[in-house]
Amino acid sequence: MSKIQNVFSTGKTHTTSAVPGGIARSPEAKLNINMSAPGTGAADALTLNAVDAHPTAEKMFAGAWSGCLMAITGVVAKSKKLVLPPETAVGVEVDMGITGSEFFLQARITLLAPGIDQKVADDLLHAVDQMCPYSKSTRGNIDVVLKAVTA
Repeated sequence: MSKIQNVFSTGKTHTTSAVPGGIARSPEAKLNINMSAPGTGAADALTLNAVDAHPTAEKMFAGAWSGCLMAITGVVAKSKKLVLPPETAVGVEVDMGITGSEFFLQARITLLAPGIDQKVADDLLHAVDQMCPYSKSTRGNIDVVLKAVTA
């Protein structure tokens, strides 16, 4: 994998809920996605409210990835009998940039789990990353940094 030398665009999202109706947001409010669980029917399908007419592909990808990670965080926590604080959130930043004449993506994933032991949060994030289909599809293809924040 190549490191990006010049970042052109970064898509950032912050997903706050693992239940249907949770929201993935970009910090500047150009992308707000009301989330739903797969298989809940057409009436509950993913709703995209783009404030800006053209959110970047990086924002779209970060929003979908963070929504998936947040949902899987709930699944993994339940399997480990771990009670997550209500402030639990997942942030994803996806950069698009260039090295030489080649374009690349890279990402940073942050699990915010205030009050949880750091080792428990690190283990949770790594388990979630292993299960997430977006993470699986990017593994070995782009640089991804994982970080759990507990304070």
